[in-house]
Amino acid sequence: MPLTTSDTVRPPAVAGRFYSADPDRLRAETARLVDAVDVPSGEPLARAYIVPHAGHRFSGRVAAEVYARLARHRDRIERVVLVGPSHHHPLRGHAAAPYTAWETPLGLIEAAPTGVVGSSRLPHTEEHSLEVQLPFLQVALGEGFTVTPVAVGMSQTPDTARVIASLLAEAGEGAVLLCSTDLSHYHDLETARRIDGGTAEAIRGLRPREISTTHACGVFALRGTVAWADATGRRPRQLALGTSADTTGHTDRVVGYPAFAVEAPPVETPDGL
Repeated sequence: MPLTTSDTVRPPAVAGRFYSADPDRLRAETARLVDAVDVPSGEPLARAYIVPHAGHRFSGRVAAEVYARLARHRDRIERVVLVGPSHHHPLRGHAAAPYTAWETPLGLIEAAPTGVVGSSRLPHTEEHSLEVQLPFLQVALGEGFTVTPVAVGMSQTPDTARVIASLLAEAGEGAVLLCSTDLSHYHDLETARRIDGGTAEAIRGLRPREISTTHACGVFALRGTVAWADATGRRPRQLALGTSADTTGHTDRVVGYPAFAVEAPPVETPDGL
């Protein structure tokens, strides 16, 4: 697939490494992952989700728990706000991406600008944490949606929570937030499960301070998402918690993968109504 050379379109940086560069194969493999998830009938669309960002063959089954749910509500989703780490460029604070579109082997996705934070190319040029979500979105949502990708670097949790709130308010009711993060890295399987279990408990319990910088590579976006959930009366519900060992069988250097729905509490009605 020829890469875009336009300064306004962000070409794929990790196609062929984190996911297939062949459009037909990519669409088929991604659709197979999404279609394999059984979403309970009547499950409402959450305002936000937490999703992993490793190569599709490693974390794809966990990520598909989120995208199968988005697919159920594809007609309601107009914009996806993406927040995740900057692995390759040191970053303090938050940086949107100065592109009009993002390209994958499946085509172009229009990017919606934001006035909430400033923009910079540097955190986005080589970054995979947001890019690997895009083919999943294209398969789950089809066409007609836009994305607002924002890299989250070292930041105070309340500041990131406020940025997330502002991004969602700017995007409107037809928007969903995706927080992109993996969990612990390169421990043996038993240690990884113990560490990730503790992180998952902190997420479910709305305790962002207990999420260690060494236990989640997207820690600043994740802490901000959890704090935003707490401030807005939402609670993360665990959809899946997996590791690279689930697909590779290798248990010595394991990476953890989370999937959560960040939901509003159900509305209770009096008996008999």
